[in-house]
Amino acid sequence: MIPLNLWEHQNIIKTFYGKCVEGVCEKHQITRMELDILLFLSNNPLFDTAADIVEVRCLSKSQVSVSIKLLEEKGYLKKKYTKENRKTAHLQICDLAVPIILDGKAAQEQFVTTMFAGIPQKEMEVMKQCHQHILENIKRYQKEGFDFV
Repeated sequence: MIPLNLWEHQNIIKTFYGKCVEGVCEKHQITRMELDILLFLSNNPLFDTAADIVEVRCLSKSQVSVSIKLLEEKGYLKKKYTKENRKTAHLQICDLAVPIILDGKAAQEQFVTTMFAGIPQKEMEVMKQCHQHILENIKRYQKEGFDFV
């Protein structure tokens, strides 16, 4: 028996995060997906391709592609290619996107501060370990296939 319904709580957390960042989207007239991409690229500089965003964030390839195109058109992102690999576009954040990213990071900080208020560091470490273990279980199960009874 599961002691709490993790999925219901996940939806509450996602909704709360959405409320934290919606003001940033409105202020800068961008979509939530566009903000998520800019913040992902800023927070994860080693993951700088559309494929990285799709894989790490488990997002739809088509939605990521459309949002990247819009971000390029608005002057927030540009694509760079290496001499070794002209097929893979590396996404680079443009200076025009910096105010959006700063506002987005402030919203993320508000989200984290509110969500984890009063939780001791020791418990945070246990929670991180449990979360990591859950993700590893799911990934292992995905590799083995989805056989449901």
